[in-house]
Amino acid sequence: MTISEYIKKVPKAELHLHIEGSFEPELMFEIAQRNKVAIPFENVEAVKKAYQFGNLQDFLDIYYAGANVLLHEQDFYDLTMAYFKHCAEENIVHAEIMFDPQTHTKRGVEFSTVINGIQRAREDAEKNHGISSLLIMSYLRHLTEEDAFETLQQSLPYKHLIKMVGLDSSEKGNPPSKFQKVFEASMKEGYIPVAHAGEEGPAEYIWEALDVLKVARIDHGNNCLTDSKLVERLVAEKMALTVCPLSNTALRNVDDIKNHPLKKMLDLGLKVTVNSDDPAYFGGYLTQNYLACIEALDLSMEEVKLLVRNSFEYSFLSEAEKEKWLQLI
Repeated sequence: MTISEYIKKVPKAELHLHIEGSFEPELMFEIAQRNKVAIPFENVEAVKKAYQFGNLQDFLDIYYAGANVLLHEQDFYDLTMAYFKHCAEENIVHAEIMFDPQTHTKRGVEFSTVINGIQRAREDAEKNHGISSLLIMSYLRHLTEEDAFETLQQSLPYKHLIKMVGLDSSEKGNPPSKFQKVFEASMKEGYIPVAHAGEEGPAEYIWEALDVLKVARIDHGNNCLTDSKLVERLVAEKMALTVCPLSNTALRNVDDIKNHPLKKMLDLGLKVTVNSDDPAYFGGYLTQNYLACIEALDLSMEEVKLLVRNSFEYSFLSEAEKEKWLQLI
């Protein structure tokens, strides 16, 4: 079996996926028409053309515009179910899914509308496709900590459905330390902390995520490579990094997939996983990210198997569940 065949067939987990970032243009149009919401594109092709980004902010502008069409529980169900259908096709058996409540509550959509739609899809995916999933409620870092506290309050009736809290959106100028108090409060409620750090922001932000937010996993983390002391620490603490190769090239954080640091990170002993981030916008779901890296970085079968194992090992599944999948692989 070739490495490419292997990665298509093997059971995989995805640990860094924004559900709003899996919004395909076709579905965006369909829901916009259903809800009679005007969007600034005349057809699906125009949307696809707009998916060429110079940086993180270019992408975020379109991402938030697309989210405007999501108004009802059924919209969130359809969005989430569309992602799970991709999972079923690609043999992704477990997904840890980020959602951005503030993107919706700031538009007057109730927290309950968002989570109930997502939750119904999770239940159907488990029942019909055997796909397990966990939810990460992400705070938007370009908003205030006070806003994040509001979201924390709104989440409490649904605490049993949410495993983790995260931190995403515009990284530059919004250090993790800005959210120290709300992360402390979130952990008191039983949420596991994770955070985007070192995607566009400096290595310093990764230190802050570790020391100030006490995160259990780093999302992205590429810029750790600029600081050898940090790399040593991440390796020693077995701190997983959820790396998103096609996202990094789409947002110009890496100029070419051939120059992606994934292989270097593996060689250094970092616990990296491969993920798709915002697949509708960045040109590929999970398998495509693996295939691009296998080809561009000449990954060996051993390296690919390690990446797949890491995806389960550093998930927040129970030890018994992890063991089940690791045995299967």
